[in-house]
Amino acid sequence: MAEEEKKYPLKKILLICSKGTLEDVYAALVMANGAVMEGIETKLFFTFFGLDAITKKTMNHLHTATVGNPAMRMPGGLPFPTLLGGLPGVEAGVTAMMKKEMEKLDMPPVDEFLELIEAGGGEIYACKLAADMFKLKKEDFHETVKDIITVGDLYAMCDGLGTQIVFT
Repeated sequence: MAEEEKKYPLKKILLICSKGTLEDVYAALVMANGAVMEGIETKLFFTFFGLDAITKKTMNHLHTATVGNPAMRMPGGLPFPTLLGGLPGVEAGVTAMMKKEMEKLDMPPVDEFLELIEAGGGEIYACKLAADMFKLKKEDFHETVKDIITVGDLYAMCDGLGTQIVFT
């Protein structure tokens, strides 16, 4: 008779956001907000182009990737030809359409989403290496950013049974 596998509940989640497209940033925000609402200790770490999501100048001006996005679909579910994504105005139009659909679902803008996550107990961090590379300082980031930390600092937060790291 096989031994019953012991299950451990998720107690802590660390989400890493490295991309700055509208769909990638919102994936991280939705997952973080859901975790906070479930009472799970939640930490968000933004690195490389994901820093756009927490940088004051760019956070509410994210775009949808239309070129090189194999999952992009046209209305009716037909594949979106990558060539079209490079035409003038197409990315802006697709981004506007996505934002309109998100508004219908009452999804808040990025800055408000970060505030909701922080208010629920979530912690938001920027990557030191990426911030240094892009010449960004703490004052460039939204006020919900708790600190600029190294990867080593990030790993130190990952202790404990029931901890998961998710790269979005």
